[in-house]
Amino acid sequence: MATTKKETEVKAEKAVKETAKTAKTTKATAAKAEKTAKAETKEKAVKETAKKPAAKKTAKSEVKVSMNVQFGGKSYTTDELVKIAKDVWKYDLKQKAADFKSIELYVKPEDGMAYYVINGKEAGSFYI
Repeated sequence: MATTKKETEVKAEKAVKETAKTAKTTKATAAKAEKTAKAETKEKAVKETAKKPAAKKTAKSEVKVSMNVQFGGKSYTTDELVKIAKDVWKYDLKQKAADFKSIELYVKPEDGMAYYVINGKEAGSFYI
């Protein structure tokens, strides 16, 4: 038996509605699954963090160095020499203090000089 045009249109419309309904259900299910997965991941991370014992401090990373250079009745600490080098960087070389990233210091007491290399490229010296 042949179907009429109207019957075909009704069947097509029902199929479209079913497809849309299925798509909405799939989207809702996917959204719920994503929320659940996120919640489970967060909960798992919290549990793992709670389970981990406090990290032990290793001797290698906790070594504190204090060095003093003494000569001719004078004494300088590492911090004092770095401060002098920072002042040279800022006032003598007219550079920004924020640009002072690293320093290598070489102290030569017999000459009364400290030599520096700032940021791996700016070299110079100052009297101590």
